[in-house]
Order: sequence, then structure tokens, then C-alpha cells
Amino acid sequence: MKISEIFEKNKPVISFEIFPPKQTTSIDSIYSTIDALAPLSPDFISVTYGAGGSTRGNTVQIASVLKNKYNITPLAHLTCVDGTKESMAQILQELEDEGVENILALRGDLPEGASLGEFHYANDLVSYIKENGNFDVAAACYPEKHIEALTLDDDITHLKHKIECGTDVLISQLFFDNEAFYKWRDQVRSLGIQTPIVAGIMPITSAKQLERMVTLCGASIPSTIQGLVKAYNHNAQALKEAGIAYATMQIIDLLASGVDGIHLYTMNQADIAKRIMENIRGINYAVKTKRA
Repeated sequence: MKISEIFEKNKPVISFEIFPPKQTTSIDSIYSTIDALAPLSPDFISVTYGAGGSTRGNTVQIASVLKNKYNITPLAHLTCVDGTKESMAQILQELEDEGVENILALRGDLPEGASLGEFHYANDLVSYIKENGNFDVAAACYPEKHIEALTLDDDITHLKHKIECGTDVLISQLFFDNEAFYKWRDQVRSLGIQTPIVAGIMPITSAKQLERMVTLCGASIPSTIQGLVKAYNHNAQALKEAGIAYATMQIIDLLASGVDGIHLYTMNQADIAKRIMENIRGINYAVKTKRA
């Protein structure tokens, strides 16, 4: 199913992100994760790949398995890094051959020694995909601005251009401050952008993970999270439980606000996704029933 059709029929949409194993690990290891996630009935699962496209082939394979074995709508990641029109045409054909209809188009982070090739910005990739295949395209958005953007206003201007190039759905970078998300969403909607916006949520499982994510994306850390890390960092299980609880509270609040969807960055930890889905099941059902 095209991702835009899912949002027309089934808001709020609940989805997960997974990533292929490293090249030194068997691809079979990801299938146990999918086996555990599938009973949770996500509306779609996005499949990322390694730096510089190092596991791009595995991404196509996993997306195909999601669709053709598990009957779950896949969203395959595709980035500008080292991309040429020839290589993009090849991967679009591979995805089409496997029946994958949805792509998340990203600029991507540049590993050392890599380049952006023929595509310099995500909007370039969005345009190319739309002109060279029958795909729905999702793109990233940044409630607290892209880490390289000068201002939030500049970032939203770029976002509007990305929509004009053909973006069908927006999936946000992870954030921990719902109020920042709401303020940004109001600003985006005030510009006439009605594209579905999915809130990206990453449960905190360790202080090290939190530090790494903040360094990569620049998300702000509310005092509540700072307090959780300070209180429970000495106990890995306690911090994990606190992270699940905080993510659950975030999602409940987002659902109450009428969010179009929730995208859970699972980090391939199916047990955490399962816990959170159990926590929100009744609320999610009530919201869907009210919207219907």
C-alpha cells in the first residue's frame, strides 16, 4: 500500500524503524526482530541502512521480505550519499521489482571520505524519485531545526521546498520536548502545509545513547529527562524502564493533540516497542475510534 493511502484511512498511524545488521553480521539476525514486531501490527516499518549506503542491498532485501512475507508495508531509506543518477535508477528498479512502493528520501550523514554525488539535498532526491518511478516519498523534518540550519525559519523554508518537490509524508527527527514539536507544527501548518506529519520518538535506554543522539541531531534535553538520567544512570534496567515510561507519556500526549502518526525508533529492540505498544493500546484504539 502507498503510504499516503495509509494516512487517508488509518490515522493516527503507528510505525517502527529498524536497521539491517552490520556487514560482519548475518542478515538473518534482523528477522527475529521482525518476527517480534510483526504481531504489534505496525502500519509500516521503515528500513534504514549503514553509513554511505554500506548495507543498501540488505535494505532492499529486508523491505521485500516485510512486504512479501510479513504483509507489512515497507518504507525503504535512500540517501544522497555517493549517489549518481545511474545508481539511483538501479535501486529504484530493484525496489519496483520487489513491489516496494514507498521511499524515505534523505540527504544522509556524510561518512569520512564520502561525497554527496549528483544529489546535494533531499529535495533533489525527492524530485528524481517522483520523476522516475511510481513511488510515494516520505522525507525528514526537524522540530528543533536541522543541526546545520542557521535558523528555524530557514529550515522551514527548505521544508516547504521539499514538499513542493513531491513529498507525501513527513517524519520528524527524534525529540523529547512535545511543546517544541507543537510550536513548530503550528508554524508549519500556518504556511499552508497540510502534509501528514509523523512524530519520531526514541525511548531512552542509556545515558551513552542519549548523548550520542543529541550530538548527532541536536535535540534539546528537558529537565525531566536530565533528572531521570541523573537518578537512574547507575542502574541500566531502571533507566530503561524510566525511558519506556517517558516515551509512553510523550506518545499519549501526542495522541491527545491529534498527531497524524507516531514513528518509533526501535533501535532493533523489539521488547521496548512491545512494552510501549501495550502501554498505549487502549488509548490508541479510543483515538482511532473517535476519528472514525
